[in-house]
Amino acid sequence: MVGSLFSKSGEYLKSRKLICHTGTTDIGDFMDKKRYALLSVSNKKGIETLARGLVDLGYSILSTGGTADAISTAGLPVTRLEEYIGEQIIMEGRIQTLHPKIHVGILAKHQDGHFAELERMQAQPIDLVVVNLYPYEYVAKDPSLSLDDAIELLDLGGAALLRSAARNFRRVTAVCDPDDYETILWHLARNDEVAERLRFELAVKAFAHTAKYDAAVVSSLAEFDVESGEMPGE
Repeated sequence: MVGSLFSKSGEYLKSRKLICHTGTTDIGDFMDKKRYALLSVSNKKGIETLARGLVDLGYSILSTGGTADAISTAGLPVTRLEEYIGEQIIMEGRIQTLHPKIHVGILAKHQDGHFAELERMQAQPIDLVVVNLYPYEYVAKDPSLSLDDAIELLDLGGAALLRSAARNFRRVTAVCDPDDYETILWHLARNDEVAERLRFELAVKAFAHTAKYDAAVVSSLAEFDVESGEMPGE
């Protein structure tokens, strides 16, 4: 359960004037002064409000697909991942959220060697990762779905992003629940960072989210016959 650090989150929308001015992460002279948040969500609830709040707080937004479209439609600046990594979409987008330039920015610790890798790859440290995975168990219940279709629906990149962020909770905030957005904005506005204890609680929540997703995948795929590519009895 996420604890008492969430208790004052309702004040954020009443106090958007509390804007952060500088980052708290020492990332070396070669880095620019902006902070980066990566947003890629299935459930778009609250994403515009979150993105607007982050922009107000000085963040640059990295995003993908429909999430980037929603942010852009709201009139907010957003950089698509293919622009950030400097490559066109590969294999219908299967690779972009697994790109090393993304994950090095998430997994980099407060270590000189890690910062050197960021510099070498012309990457920026990503401080906030917001990802939620679609409910696979509902999608996979479609009786017309073949095994190959079910495999194609698997979200590898989103789960990888969330796990990377949760693993590096000492520096990065992993967020998977739209109900936590207001809390995150409140803490960033008040404290210029998310407290480590809250980052840890959110990391545990993120691992629970990916575990639930994996369990749904296992349950769904187990229903298929590999030779026919269909569910028995269909």
